[in-house]
Amino acid sequence: MNNAISKSSRLLLVLAAVMLTISIFTPIWRIELDAPQYPEGLMMQIFSYKLGGQVDIINGLNHYIGMQTLHAENFIEFTILPYLISFYVILTLAAAVAGKKKFLYVTFWAFVFFGIVAMIDFWRWEYNYGHNLDPTAAIVVPGMSYQPPLIGFKQLLNFGAFSVPDIGGWLFVGAGILMLFAVLNESKLLIKMIKRNSKSAITVILLSFFCISACNNSQPQPIKINKDKCDYCEMTISDGRFGAEVITKKGRIYKFDDMSCLIRYKKENNAVELSGHYIHDYSKSNTLIDATKAIYVEHKSYKSPMNGNIAAFQNKADAEKQAEKLGVKTKTWNDLLSNNN
Repeated sequence: MNNAISKSSRLLLVLAAVMLTISIFTPIWRIELDAPQYPEGLMMQIFSYKLGGQVDIINGLNHYIGMQTLHAENFIEFTILPYLISFYVILTLAAAVAGKKKFLYVTFWAFVFFGIVAMIDFWRWEYNYGHNLDPTAAIVVPGMSYQPPLIGFKQLLNFGAFSVPDIGGWLFVGAGILMLFAVLNESKLLIKMIKRNSKSAITVILLSFFCISACNNSQPQPIKINKDKCDYCEMTISDGRFGAEVITKKGRIYKFDDMSCLIRYKKENNAVELSGHYIHDYSKSNTLIDATKAIYVEHKSYKSPMNGNIAAFQNKADAEKQAEKLGVKTKTWNDLLSNNN
C-alpha cells in the first residue's frame, strides 16, 4: 500500500502553512457595535497577540454597565496563541515534507481539535465578559447580561453587536479547508461518494450551500403593534397598515411607524448597508411584504401616523383599484425614493 501523498496535496499543505503564518499578524476576529449615538459604529479587533480597534472607547462604555475593561495583558491567550499557530505552521510544513498519509491525517485532526478548543475558549471568554458584572455600576438592568454573540448579530440594550471572523480568521478557515481537500484527495472519499451516487452527492452539496445562505440572511420580524417604537420618530407603532422595517447587512432590524420615517432614515443614514426593506400590506393586518416590490398609492385620505399617507399593496390589481378610486396613479419603490430626494 502506497503511503505517500501526492504533489498536489503537498502543495495544499504548503499553502495552508502560508495562510496560517499570515494569520498570526492580521486580525483574527472582530466585534462591531452600532447604536444611534454611534452611527459609524465602534469596532474591536482581536489579533493573536493583542487587541485593536476602538478598545478605549468600548472600555469607557462598558464601565457604566459594570462590564470588565479589556486589556491584552489580562489574557494568557495573547501570550500563547502566536506560538500555538506557529506550531501548526511547522506541523503542516513537516507533513508536506514528510509526505506521509498518516502524518497528514494526524495534522488535519489536530488542527480541527485546535479550532474547536479555540472557539470554546472564545465563547467562555465572552460568557465571563458579559455575565460577571459590577453590581455597583452606574447602570444596572436586573437580569440583563451582555455576552456578545459567538458569531452573527445580537441586540444588547440599544447596541447591536456583530461578531465575525476578520482577515486572519478567514485565512485560518481557509487553511483548514485546504487541509481538508488534501485529506479528501488522499483518502479518495469524495471520489468514492460521487461514483456511488453522483446525484445524491450533488444534491447534498447544493442543499448545504442553500442552508448556509439561508442562515446568513436575517428574516423580517413581525411588528408588535402598540408595543414596538419607531426607530426614527420614537412614536409607538399603533397602525398595522402603515408599519415598515429594514434589516442591515449585519442583521440589525429597525422598525418604523410610517413609510416616511423609513425614507428619512435611509436618507440620513446612507452609509448603513441594508439587505432588506419591508412594509405593511395596507389590505392586510400587520403583514410585512417586500417594500422594493410593492405597489404604492399616495393620497391624503390615508392619514398615516406621520403624514406620509402612503399605502403599500402586494397585489397590483388592489393598488390600481385604490388609485383609480382616489384619482391618482400608482407608484413604485423607486418612485417614492426619487420623489423624496
